[in-house]
Amino acid sequence: MSDRSCDQSVDLLRELSLATAPPGAEDEVRAIVHRELAGLGRLQHDAHGSVIVEGTGAGPRVILDAHMDEVGFAVQSIDDEGRIHFVPLGGWWGHVLLAQRVDLLATGGRKIPGSIGCKPPHFLKAAEREKVVKLENMYIDVGARNRAEVEEWGVMVGDPICPRGQFDELASAGRYCCKAFDDRVGVGVLIESFQRLAKISSLSCQPVAVAAVQEEVGCRGARTASFISRPDVGVMLEGTPADDLPGMISRQAVLGGGPQLRFLDPTAISNRRLVRLCQEVATSEGVPLQIAVRRSGGTDASTTHLHGQGVPTIVIGVPARSIHTHSSVIDIDDYRHAVDLVVALVEKLDAETVASLTDYSS
Repeated sequence: MSDRSCDQSVDLLRELSLATAPPGAEDEVRAIVHRELAGLGRLQHDAHGSVIVEGTGAGPRVILDAHMDEVGFAVQSIDDEGRIHFVPLGGWWGHVLLAQRVDLLATGGRKIPGSIGCKPPHFLKAAEREKVVKLENMYIDVGARNRAEVEEWGVMVGDPICPRGQFDELASAGRYCCKAFDDRVGVGVLIESFQRLAKISSLSCQPVAVAAVQEEVGCRGARTASFISRPDVGVMLEGTPADDLPGMISRQAVLGGGPQLRFLDPTAISNRRLVRLCQEVATSEGVPLQIAVRRSGGTDASTTHLHGQGVPTIVIGVPARSIHTHSSVIDIDDYRHAVDLVVALVEKLDAETVASLTDYSS
């Protein structure tokens, strides 16, 4: 089991998920990764700010990848009355945004609180009630009197904007609600797994931690980090969308059902032999596992598996309801099982096993 108690795991997740880190502005999460992993190996960065930590050990280089960024926005313009117009960074649905709180990360160094403005129902025409408002028609209200006041605060075009979250344990013990579980649960699994692996002297591989930037806008950090991490195997760690929702018939990511092993999505097909090995490890370790084939979505596997001559990859995810909103929900047991699974799997990845993943001679 994890070196951390359950309460310590929750504390780590609280700090990670409340950190502000839209794409291209991952500084707060990067600081946590530095604190937790810097003493466990050689620490490097790519030019975009991804963190790469090379652990000790000889043999195949096994990459544990989680992305630090979350869906957010950027300032597109400021109008004369001080309203902030924005562009999305990552995938948003208009229904989840109106009246939600945000923080602007001003160039001057301040965090400026605001909310996404909306008409009260008193002013809505009948046709408006039936439509989803487009993001380009939304604005952020920071309470400013005019544009000059906003500019005095240091807000400039291009500044990042992040959802403002609240971390709560729900009435059902062990279930938590906050923003950014995609992918702060993955970063948490990365940190806890890597810390445990650093204490295992008998490893027959070299674990390498990759905390990647800009996944939500095209898996960019994973691509550039691969030139430093030089993966032989990739294990992508994600906050995967839970599908235990009304109307979902084929459920492959149920809260409390254990981590999800993603077989494929439109951006990457997992190495089948690695998938089967992961299933065997889960069975031997008593870790519940959910297997998924996804019709949409993508992860850092999309770029990592194409590095060099190709890298066998899998995606291990912690199911999270309502991702890409201010209020996603996880089960802490799924998270802790994911840590156990990753550690046990990496222990199996010696040179012979890794070579067998890409042996197509027969």
